[in-house]
Amino acid sequence: MNRQRRKEERQRRAEDRGQWASKTEYILVVAGNVVGLGNVWRFPYLCYKNGGGAFLVPYGVFAVLFGIPLFLLETSIGQYTQEGFATCWTKLCPLAQGVGYGHIIIKMFDLSYIIIQAWALFYLIFSFSSQLPWASCENSWNTADCLSLHNLGSNSTNRTVLKNTSSAAIEFWERRVLGMSGGIEELGSVRWELALCLLVCWTFCYFSIWKSVRSSGKVAYVTATFPYVMLVILLIRGVTLPGALDGIYYYLYPDINRLANVKVWIEAGSQIMFSYSLTAGTLIALGSYNEYNNNCYKDCFWISLLNSGTSFVAGFVIFSVLGFMAQSQGVTVDTVVESGPGLAFIAYPQATALMPLPQFWSVCFFLMLLFLCIDTHVRYLIYITF
Repeated sequence: MNRQRRKEERQRRAEDRGQWASKTEYILVVAGNVVGLGNVWRFPYLCYKNGGGAFLVPYGVFAVLFGIPLFLLETSIGQYTQEGFATCWTKLCPLAQGVGYGHIIIKMFDLSYIIIQAWALFYLIFSFSSQLPWASCENSWNTADCLSLHNLGSNSTNRTVLKNTSSAAIEFWERRVLGMSGGIEELGSVRWELALCLLVCWTFCYFSIWKSVRSSGKVAYVTATFPYVMLVILLIRGVTLPGALDGIYYYLYPDINRLANVKVWIEAGSQIMFSYSLTAGTLIALGSYNEYNNNCYKDCFWISLLNSGTSFVAGFVIFSVLGFMAQSQGVTVDTVVESGPGLAFIAYPQATALMPLPQFWSVCFFLMLLFLCIDTHVRYLIYITF
């Protein structure tokens, strides 16, 4: 009798709170949450920096030791309590309720993620220009020290001269997009184009969650799958470029001696925590919208495998293009390798500008970047608001 009453109570609360319309929606939403910029602009660089193929050893060890188990633990907590991260503690340990609310305050910082989304949208708009603005120095924001990609890629260019110049891509990023001032004491003015892009991004995020999981689950059909389409297109194009094998060699060449360095193991562990979204609270929040008896064991295993596999494949996409860029400029791959915003908004745009049909490849890349940002940011909003 008590069991039947508890079951009816769970069903009533699930109807009031909402649930995923199908398991497919849940898998797509969680996949969109864990697969993000860390897979594209952080993992490949860490792999290259920390021993190439040898880095996969500590990465795989930590994925098995605590990556997948913690992924399962957090999902199970949400599914069992049917509560988000802030309120699940009332059922687990009422004395620890402050942990959830304190964590929400900390995670408010993650709302800054949408700024990257606005940058990606800004670059996407300029990708439809007849001439990519980060490829030439014929723009109003360029300085006398600007060096266009055509001259940058010339083998005859004096390398000592390069030290006293800045590329067109760097000037576009620093002077056109960011409008960087001379220092913190110079506030500068509002970048109205970026402000408008930010407004568009916030509007899209609002309509993605305005009906709770009922709307965000439907949005995930596009935002979670489209980046993979773009990733496959960019992979096929990247590995067919001249110099791609040089870039892939730098990416995967194993340096076994690096395994004796503790820092390599630390960075492998931090990458697992970052890319699996562990201790972020989002897995608990997303799992709480599952059915109480959902088989989360299988879900967590396959999503974890998808996450790590995406990171590995993204390395080929990034380093094949960097290898092409290095060959075009007559330099070694290690001189063009970047991580974080430097990769997404300087190195890769430069590479797309050197390809045939540069506008098409630029649109593909920034569309992928935009949807990756949307997926991650929307999940943080679900965690904070629901």
